[in-house]
Amino acid sequence: MATSEKRLDQKSEEISYKRAPATVSELKEKKFSNKERKAYKRKWREEKLLVQMEKEKKIRLEKAQLVKQAEEEKEKKDKCGRTYTVSIALPGSVLDNAQSMELRAYLAGQIARAAAIFNVDEIVIFDEMNETRQDKSEFSGLKKPGHGNTQLFHILQYLECPQYLRKMFFPYHQDLVHAGLLNPLDIPHHVRESDVCEYREGITLKKPISAKREATSYANIGLKKDVILNMNIKPGQRVTVKLKAQSTEKKNLEGVVVSPSEPREVAGIYWGYTVRLAKGLSEVFTDSPYDGGYDLTIGTSERGGDVNQVKITEFKHAIVVFGGLKGLEASVEADDNIKTDDPSDLFHHYVNVCPSQGSRTIRTEEAILIAMTSLSPLLTNKLLH
Repeated sequence: MATSEKRLDQKSEEISYKRAPATVSELKEKKFSNKERKAYKRKWREEKLLVQMEKEKKIRLEKAQLVKQAEEEKEKKDKCGRTYTVSIALPGSVLDNAQSMELRAYLAGQIARAAAIFNVDEIVIFDEMNETRQDKSEFSGLKKPGHGNTQLFHILQYLECPQYLRKMFFPYHQDLVHAGLLNPLDIPHHVRESDVCEYREGITLKKPISAKREATSYANIGLKKDVILNMNIKPGQRVTVKLKAQSTEKKNLEGVVVSPSEPREVAGIYWGYTVRLAKGLSEVFTDSPYDGGYDLTIGTSERGGDVNQVKITEFKHAIVVFGGLKGLEASVEADDNIKTDDPSDLFHHYVNVCPSQGSRTIRTEEAILIAMTSLSPLLTNKLLH
């Protein structure tokens, strides 16, 4: 026992750098040698210096990261961002030119593809004869008045929605029976699970939230993991989410709910189109979702001027209007809110997109491709930031 106690006393007298005295006065009281005291002070200074250097390094990295993020966002906004919008308007009666439900769906798919190819931000469907609009969810038969508007409305919305969200937003509907056979739009926000993208479309979920995250909600954005949003949103809502930089080891990802226009305005990414129904031609202009309405309006007709002679000035929101089977003249005549008989009075430019056409008639889906091919260079060169 005596020998073991003696060994313990010897060990306790040895200096341990892991449990060193807290102050210099304690060192003096224990009467360590100068060599031992200097060794301790040197090690203490080294550890203090290392801690200080780590703190400074962390602060420098955080500042550099913030500066880098600010520069990247500014660069994206200055170089890539697109603040102007392009809309098209057409009557739903164009579907009446098809002979079967399959061809009607395919025609709607052609219109959606044309809009996606030319980065159209909004599609307005108006009633050519200004008749009473039906309920959007009601199937009214193949040739009944107004059905072309609602069917085109449904198919365009369906095709624009990312594939992983369609089952949740679009239950079975007679208008969408053949929509699954149509060519996909393959636009940037139709991301696959393996794709890397800063922005994603999602749907908010009815999922329990912990007490620490009362002001948050969960969303499905097409990944294996759900994302935690920065605000509480009721379930079943479509949201545009900007993902935060984070570790993939976490159970849930984190994201910020942003405006659907942010990917276009900040990153310059085409983010699909919105679809709007209008009772008549006049509502195309009066119910514009943009502040101040459309500051550039273009009408298309075989009676218009040569599209190659058009001089477009700067604009923020442009719209190109196409006529139906009876042309824009029939839409003007049927709309009581329009006080003129001449369609050209409604537009800044009234153009013929194919002056030397070989066929007597140009179908609306063909006119969209021809017109946007001619107008796109003019619109992109005269944008207003």
